[in-house]
Amino acid sequence: MADHPFEFSPLAFLLLRVAFMEEKLLQLNNISVVYSDVIQVLKGVSLSVEKKQIVSLLGSNGAGKTTTLKAISGLLKPENGAVTEGAILYKGKAMQNRSPEEITRNGIIQVLEGRQPFKYLTIEENLRVGTATRMGKPYREDLEKVYHYFPALRRMTKKLAGYCSGGELQMLVIGRGLMAHPELLLLDEPSLGLAPILVREIFGIIKRINEEEGTTIILVEQNARMALKIATYAYVMENGKIVMEGSADAMRENPDVKEFYLGMSLSGGAKSYENVKSYKRRKRWL
Repeated sequence: MADHPFEFSPLAFLLLRVAFMEEKLLQLNNISVVYSDVIQVLKGVSLSVEKKQIVSLLGSNGAGKTTTLKAISGLLKPENGAVTEGAILYKGKAMQNRSPEEITRNGIIQVLEGRQPFKYLTIEENLRVGTATRMGKPYREDLEKVYHYFPALRRMTKKLAGYCSGGELQMLVIGRGLMAHPELLLLDEPSLGLAPILVREIFGIIKRINEEEGTTIILVEQNARMALKIATYAYVMENGKIVMEGSADAMRENPDVKEFYLGMSLSGGAKSYENVKSYKRRKRWL
């Protein structure tokens, strides 16, 4: 009898490794990002995203969340930024510093923070812009899909985007992203500036898109409570580094996450900031 009855042959081990890698849709391996050859924003960031997950990226302003998304989507170059170390693997293929056009055609779509429409185009014309990577292909079925998730947009197809409210614009830009058939959708602060009732509606739709379309989503969000409610897994960033990670359920119960990102004290009440020095000292060592 063998000493190790469960030992795998080299071929079996290789097949298992390939299967494991295929489950990882996206991997960031120790990446660093520098702007203008001087300013380092990301310092050895590593994370992974499995197919059909919602992964939330939490952290305060300036932590490096948006830069992480732009590194994935190729939008660093227009801002004179670049991945200087490490690798970004999408379906096992290195994608760091590729052009945004190539990355978009591979199924990675970013919805930028700030809800930026083409103001002088109608709602429907804005949505059709999302089909730019699929020129010449039918789009009516895709429009119906967007209107299924955002029925309010159906009632204003001829309305100029410049006259839309913040909530309508957020629906529009997410819908425009869906028109591109994303396999990986990057959402940057979708709740920014919206009323609480609209935030709940938008997050509910994001969850449905993930479940019904099988779209993998990376969600950058400062509303940690809502983000952790719909996410599968979460990472916390501080000063350009990943300082904490875990399942969304575990993160919701983590005392540091509760205190620093959910606004709760360890006793369960509202967070008190009377002892500011202690707060800053503890957070620095998360």
